[in-house]
Amino acid sequence: MSDVTITLEQLRSHWQGHRALTRRTIEAFPDEHLFTYDVGGMRPFGKLVGEMLRMAVPTLEGIVTRTWQSAGRTAPVSKRGLLTAWDEDTARIDLLWPQIPQGRLQEEDVAFGQWPGKTWWILMYVIDNEIHHRAQGYVYLRALGIEPPAFYER
Repeated sequence: MSDVTITLEQLRSHWQGHRALTRRTIEAFPDEHLFTYDVGGMRPFGKLVGEMLRMAVPTLEGIVTRTWQSAGRTAPVSKRGLLTAWDEDTARIDLLWPQIPQGRLQEEDVAFGQWPGKTWWILMYVIDNEIHHRAQGYVYLRALGIEPPAFYER
């Protein structure tokens, strides 16, 4: 009997489902509010998406290569730019995913020289961070009178 509770492919599919939902959330934002609207002093959603873009692929590259280098990417400052970068990263994740070495998610590492832990935990942090920031985007959309995408449609 195996102690595997989720396969790598199931985890990739789960994350990509969240990414598809986050993409629809970006699409739902009016251009004029994406980088300017905030609630309670939280960062605008466009800036939150920029953070997600700076985390996802560099983290996966670190897991695959065991080399943790920040992409140093400057986040786009337009809706079209965010969506293009999002789509490019989604494709890059699918390309990198099969390169995760067997057993790698159970190994200890220090992401970007700062965050120690099992690599599964580091990856889950990136996924959880996306969900958290997407939820902030939902609050913004609702405050703007816009119905956000159904969260369960991934």
